[in-house]
Amino acid sequence: MTARPRRSEREQLELFRALPSDLAPRDAQDLMAYPFFSLSKSHRVEPIDFRTGEIAIRVEAVPEHGMATIWDADILIWAASQIVEARDNGFRTSRLIATTPYQILTFIGRGTGARDYRRLRAALDRLQSTTVATTLRQPPANPRSRNEPNSVAPATGRRTHRFSWINEWTERADAFGNPDGIELIVPDWFYKAVLDEALVLTIDRAYFGLTGGIERWLYRIVRKHGGRQKRGWRFDFQHLYVKSGSLSPFKRFAFELRAIIQRQPLPGYSLFLEIEAGGRTLLAFEPAPCGQAVEAVVLSGTRTIVPSGTDPSCYREPKPHLTSSAESGNRPLNLESNKESNFCRGGHSGENHSPTHRKEDERRQQTAVSERDDDAVSKSGPARTGAGDAS
Repeated sequence: MTARPRRSEREQLELFRALPSDLAPRDAQDLMAYPFFSLSKSHRVEPIDFRTGEIAIRVEAVPEHGMATIWDADILIWAASQIVEARDNGFRTSRLIATTPYQILTFIGRGTGARDYRRLRAALDRLQSTTVATTLRQPPANPRSRNEPNSVAPATGRRTHRFSWINEWTERADAFGNPDGIELIVPDWFYKAVLDEALVLTIDRAYFGLTGGIERWLYRIVRKHGGRQKRGWRFDFQHLYVKSGSLSPFKRFAFELRAIIQRQPLPGYSLFLEIEAGGRTLLAFEPAPCGQAVEAVVLSGTRTIVPSGTDPSCYREPKPHLTSSAESGNRPLNLESNKESNFCRGGHSGENHSPTHRKEDERRQQTAVSERDDDAVSKSGPARTGAGDAS
């Protein structure tokens, strides 16, 4: 009796044809909160190795293509947007998606020339060749396997899931051999995260216009943690450096963060520089007053563009301090949610604490949450500074 040949993954999946690209861009929260991509356009082969608590992430690249970049991740944003839109409209979705390069490129704000098509193919190659091993959203591991030498995260107590951002992709052709788009298969890990409403966030379409890798990464961090925090959020620079997976020296990374605070490029959010009494430098952010970035000039009705100088408005000329509220001191720590991504009072941000230290941090967090806001503000030290004072 001969064994039946195994069907390929493509044959087992139902084909989902992409919808028109005029839809809201949506991003997976897991990809927004953790270092999964290179922040540089240069060829990176050095792995990303990130660990905190029970979460371990290792991203590896092959020399031929290099690691997938944060610009390549735009294709995954397109895929997430397609899957969520189809589900919300009652269409059957699948990990096997048929589309055209034109649909992807126009959705992510790219050109549609021959050079853009070649870059899209290169991005698909990097997404397919980059491998990720993570314990994120994985069940507990077998206790006997924790000490296995090949385990990515032997001390986390979680199983490891290994995948590539795109399982495979191919160029389609019609019956006459003419190009007829492309097909790609997204991994099950990504597909399950996208189908869970709690793990997807709508992002501003202006994100695709951000040109810097750190700017793009920072917007996703801000959108993930500050989306519903009316009083903003705070990270210290060292913690952000660890979460970025950047290869730049910390001093260079901190310099670029200060420059971003000066430019205020993130759509929908205002950034601030805060310095604690002990000297620790913090990046604070909060939603912009009118939900969009502030513009320096507006059309005045004259033949030229002049500063508006009007009363408070989304389109007023920004003042040097760029502070939207009357607060003059650092605000208290946000400890009521996202504990795993926020820093702890008295701890060194970005460092992985031992289990004993984590218990002490949790106890301190519970105490801090019960304090009055005005008492926390009085302890936070010198006043925040805006973009004009960041240099």
